[in-house]
Amino acid sequence: MKKVSVVLISCALIFSTILAGCTKDQGAGTKTDAGTKTETVKETKPKILLYNNSKEPTSMDPPIGFDQISYDIVNNVFEGLTRLGKDQTPEPAMAKEWKVSPDGKKYTFTLRDGINWSNGDPVKAADFEYAWKRLLDPKTASDAAFLAYPIEGAQAFNSGKGTVNDVKIKATDDKTLEVTLAQPASWLIGMVSSPAFFPVHKATVEGNAKWAGEAATIVSNGPFKISDWKHDSELKIVKNDKYWDAANVKLDGVTYKMVNDTNTAYQLYSTGELHVTGSIPADMSDKLFSENKVKIEDAAGTAFYRFNTTMAPFNNADIRKAFVAAVDRQKLVDLVLKQKQKPADGFISPGLKDPAGGDFRKVGGSLIKFDAAEAKKLLEKGMKDAGYTTLPEVTLTYNTNDVSQRIAQTLQAMFKDNLGVDIKLANKEGKVLTAEQKKLQLQFSRSSFLADFADPINFLDGFQSTNPFSRTGWVNAKYDKLVKDGYNEPDEAKRFKMMHDAEKILMDEAPILPLYFYNTAYMQSDKLVGVVNHAFGFVDFKWADLK
Repeated sequence: MKKVSVVLISCALIFSTILAGCTKDQGAGTKTDAGTKTETVKETKPKILLYNNSKEPTSMDPPIGFDQISYDIVNNVFEGLTRLGKDQTPEPAMAKEWKVSPDGKKYTFTLRDGINWSNGDPVKAADFEYAWKRLLDPKTASDAAFLAYPIEGAQAFNSGKGTVNDVKIKATDDKTLEVTLAQPASWLIGMVSSPAFFPVHKATVEGNAKWAGEAATIVSNGPFKISDWKHDSELKIVKNDKYWDAANVKLDGVTYKMVNDTNTAYQLYSTGELHVTGSIPADMSDKLFSENKVKIEDAAGTAFYRFNTTMAPFNNADIRKAFVAAVDRQKLVDLVLKQKQKPADGFISPGLKDPAGGDFRKVGGSLIKFDAAEAKKLLEKGMKDAGYTTLPEVTLTYNTNDVSQRIAQTLQAMFKDNLGVDIKLANKEGKVLTAEQKKLQLQFSRSSFLADFADPINFLDGFQSTNPFSRTGWVNAKYDKLVKDGYNEPDEAKRFKMMHDAEKILMDEAPILPLYFYNTAYMQSDKLVGVVNHAFGFVDFKWADLK
């Protein structure tokens, strides 16, 4: 589920004896022409947006940094064939146009003229072919690779059952990229605006295995480029003068701070050291919302916990379901988080339209709910079936920050009150937590999902038994088949029915415990305009400006 910059403007000495006064409000100086004529000249301060990224990005390498803290930056320093526009719909970016074959399987993208990398090299169709095949290469080990599975040969190559030559991605010349799908995918144009599909500079990637780790070695193609990176402290980007649409980029740069504490980030915002903050202290939330100082926008994604279904006691479905039913999500969002989130009643968040025009979440209905009495019954049944007289020790692991800590402590109390179960808490740095989840070393742990494109299948495919995103050990053949068939079904009404059925299985078997649906609640300086928070994407500063 993002900077302290001080600009010193010197005032010129006139005739070596007169110090021109600096006007605080306007930044004006005095200019004298031959000692006879005086006029006021307005000096311009660089427009540097001060933004909190909360912590160090995982990676600036597009297929590797598959999380919000990385992609919020990557989205501004790289660019794909399409870009989500101000109205949240994909529009031409590196590609000026595209054509789709009548059967919906072949896409032909034509790149625009005059597109360049930040080092001046031209961006070519071959850069996209190289990047997309690298995304799929098993050696890259990208968690985002599954996004490209609709492409013919992609899944086979990524799973080691095919070769790169079988992947139907081909640059036919410098300006043309042809992509052939195994089956139609109505969401493809929006999906390729995702950072996972951004191009990379082949010579840079192959010349330095650590190219994405330092500002000096990163070559990018977006509205901005990285100029300085003080790890675990701040990262600076500046306007990329090689960008094809640089004339419409108004900011001179963005300084990302890495402050992982809500109160500290709020204080930085209060003193003008951040122009925008999503950190709203819970004890001030009611006051700030009542004063209309907080903006709220819809987001697409879900906060949840993962059960390790290979580890006791969560290898028992009824015990997992007992924990799901024991959580009062309304109380969590109202009394703990206090940022107007919606309590999760399924895994797929609101905002996705079905073929008939309804909202997927509303059509699917509430699939989980808080019910303390039912939770106790499920726990008793699960323990009996598993042969437990005492529930094995449970440890809930969360990533180190104050919000995740408050959530974990709240759930700890709910499990005690509603199940009579004492659980232990443990915290780990985010990268460590994710690595241990992948190895199925954690019993019960915090997670989040942010949508990569606007389709319910994006929420569901990550929990297929073969998908590395799952990190639960859960296997359900019927679920796997529904998602696989959903990718192959051209009839949208039938496909959405498959997605509803799959979500019901996911909630009924409970390898995960949904908490709440994300929104974007933030405070923003009146000086800042034009920031776009994409519900099905990442924050975009291309059109931002400081007045």
